[in-house]
Amino acid sequence: MYVNGKSLLKDIAQPALEAKILLLKAVSMSEEEFYAGSDRRLSTAQKKLYYRLISSRLDGFPLAYLIGEKEFWSIPFRVFPGVLIPRPETELVVDRVIKVSSGREEIIVDIGMGCGNIAVSLAKELPLARIIASDISRKALKNARLNAAVQEISKITFVYGNLFTPLKKLNLEGKCGFIISNPPYVSDTEWRTLQEEIIKHEPRKALVAGKTGLEVIRKLVKESPVYLKSGGYLIFEIGHGQKDKTMEMFGSGWRDVKCFKDLHGIPRVISATIA
Repeated sequence: MYVNGKSLLKDIAQPALEAKILLLKAVSMSEEEFYAGSDRRLSTAQKKLYYRLISSRLDGFPLAYLIGEKEFWSIPFRVFPGVLIPRPETELVVDRVIKVSSGREEIIVDIGMGCGNIAVSLAKELPLARIIASDISRKALKNARLNAAVQEISKITFVYGNLFTPLKKLNLEGKCGFIISNPPYVSDTEWRTLQEEIIKHEPRKALVAGKTGLEVIRKLVKESPVYLKSGGYLIFEIGHGQKDKTMEMFGSGWRDVKCFKDLHGIPRVISATIA
């Protein structure tokens, strides 16, 4: 079964890995059983499910949606179809928050939290923080609440709303220690050049910001000073080639404006402190 699956997936970037992952999903097998060479007999239903998963993968359906899960910050996150799939480079946002956090009680706001990967990861790492996570997608909110429940995190406040609207409703002006985000930063033109499986299956509104790709980022920089307390941080992800234009958005009211590169050497995360 596994060998056949690997052969069928030969045109996928990592056929051996994906064939294994789909097999584990289809037959509810652990990795330990797989590597131990388990000789369990598969039922006809399990075989059919395995080949159906492979067929869907060959049709471009994202692996994370097929198995319902994506690892982030060494945590398995449930991912609903139609909710943005977490990317490993976004872990840099979590890393930066942890490195500059005092570890004391402070308000951390995650704008556009998707499946909740950033918010839940920070809740586990910073147990004293008060975390508020928002999104304009009802499906994302449901997905994030599930992940918090699975990880036994009860202290995240999930709210529905666009950008800073939830913060205004919660009267958070001048109270936030951190405002963080993995915002939409793809331009309309770039969207048409992305992988077909992204265009067909992932939520466009979670990826595309508008004509330039900087529309949402500009709003984050412009409006976050209203809600950050003195010395508070704005930390967010940017797209390839957006560093210079993003850095230019910060005026004299900001200090320590820095850009950090991801593991591929691409400028990926901006961090700035309100003066």
